[in-house]
Amino acid sequence: MKVEIWSDFMCPFCYIGKRRFETALEQFPYRDQVEVVYRSFELDPNAAYKPGVSMDELLASKYGMSLEQAKAANANVTQQAAGVGLTYHMDRIIPANSFNAHRLVHFAAQHGKMKEMTERLFYAYFTEGGNLEDKNLLSDLAAEVGLDREQAAATLESDAFQTEVRADEAAAPQLGIRGVPFFVLGGKYAVSGAQPLEVFTDALDKAYREANPLVMMNDSEDNGGMCTDGSCDLPDQAK
Repeated sequence: MKVEIWSDFMCPFCYIGKRRFETALEQFPYRDQVEVVYRSFELDPNAAYKPGVSMDELLASKYGMSLEQAKAANANVTQQAAGVGLTYHMDRIIPANSFNAHRLVHFAAQHGKMKEMTERLFYAYFTEGGNLEDKNLLSDLAAEVGLDREQAAATLESDAFQTEVRADEAAAPQLGIRGVPFFVLGGKYAVSGAQPLEVFTDALDKAYREANPLVMMNDSEDNGGMCTDGSCDLPDQAK
């Protein structure tokens, strides 16, 4: 069963939702049969690194709130992150464009490192305060997860994987995706947002059962040896 996750590295709830989903998947009895694929999504394709602009200031400007309200909102998100074992340093975050980070994930996928690369990028952004527009940093992060640094750097300097990122982004509105994180399970069930653990657990169970229905190995009308509706079909010699 395939689970596709649309997310953006600039989205604090994407990392939280990712961790909650992973916890549900760890507890899922058929987890070895689940393939997780990360899809690209840019909350703001026109975003750009602006030296000296804090996340509090950016949030206040974007939503027309006071700086104190923005700080309170970021503190609330930090608390939610802590609840799933993540450490957010919102004061260190460097708002930036995430397009190259998404390209890097597609590069990593070709080498079997999509999950590792995705996790490392989220951690770099929310915990370490890394600038994800910095191609040197991105190349270093690629090397940290076991990818060839020179190949990663060359990829980032080229136009490679632009088409793949745009294809993910084009697929999103066709599925009704307007925000992230967004999880599509088995091509049929969807979960929008960083939902509680039980929502992901239920979604995994339903999607798996839909994809793997039970197959009867005997005639369904032959109920010999079965107790139903308060009575049992006893063998003739016992009647």
